[in-house]
Amino acid sequence: MSAITIPDSMLAITAAKAGGPEVLTAARHPVPRPRDGELLIEVAAAGLNGADLTQRKGGPAKVPAAASALVAEVPGLEVSGTIAALGPEVSGWRLGEPVCALVAGGGYAEYCTVPAVQCLPVPRGVSLVDAAGLPEVAFTVWLNVFELGRLKQGEKLLVHGGSSGIGTHAIQLAQARGAEIFVTVGSPEKRIACEALGARRAIEYRREDFVAILAEATGGYGVDVVLDMVGGDYMQRNFAALAPHGRLVMISYKGGRKITLDFGVFQEKQLLLTGSGLRRRPIAEKGRLAGELRRHVWPLVESGAVRPIIDSVFPLAEAGKAHAYMESSRHIGKILLVTHAGE
Repeated sequence: MSAITIPDSMLAITAAKAGGPEVLTAARHPVPRPRDGELLIEVAAAGLNGADLTQRKGGPAKVPAAASALVAEVPGLEVSGTIAALGPEVSGWRLGEPVCALVAGGGYAEYCTVPAVQCLPVPRGVSLVDAAGLPEVAFTVWLNVFELGRLKQGEKLLVHGGSSGIGTHAIQLAQARGAEIFVTVGSPEKRIACEALGARRAIEYRREDFVAILAEATGGYGVDVVLDMVGGDYMQRNFAALAPHGRLVMISYKGGRKITLDFGVFQEKQLLLTGSGLRRRPIAEKGRLAGELRRHVWPLVESGAVRPIIDSVFPLAEAGKAHAYMESSRHIGKILLVTHAGE
């Protein structure tokens, strides 16, 4: 393909100060230029994630030290679009190629730079816009459920937040790989949606005790892996819900980061507790994970066994409205921001 014309400026979303969704504003910024090993993507869509809300509220962005100022200032951890420019030392990609990518920040913009190794081709059968809902959930679920959690065929998985982007992806991928899935959800509508995706049982945490239900459903055995983004008082209950030699993987602590625990059952069952974060991992490690997704997950997406679950799409300039909607917890699956390139 011949050279692509790149404008000098672009629309991007930033927050002038910490606060609610209303602090997000759209303004013109210089288009970033790809550095060694990077691509410039003309963004079609960007996915919303909980870390974006934390960053907007003034929480730590956890941006890698080597990231540019624009990456640190503009939220957004995943995008889809087409390659607009290749930086030095990049091979294996071509201008105009449709891609989706995990980024360290800067996704809420019309253009975004990303290390080439963190990009993946848009899977066949997935639209360019919908592909923005894949990177963060796919990287997160593969790393935490299948690498750290070591979930195997025939084992049982519990996912807290089953109707989230991560939850809906975990249900599909674990089912496709032969596991049995349980999830917790906040409403009957979310229960129906998760069970339709393949969960054996979606437990409504506001009126049901997930420990008791799992004990009954598994004949007292429990589950082999718990993927938890709640923390708080769920921790002791997670220990109770796990089977002997079970694995508990923490990816967030929305319910609180400090709690008193009785580790007696933890020791008796010989459980494994681990936690992880994705944003600050070295680029080479993210590249390795991208390779694993390309080998093990992308074929399942292209076969239709796993698909991005998209709840809603907002224009980029309405990022504040999208954040407010995400904070309402009414969504099932991913919320996306779309640029003119994705319309």
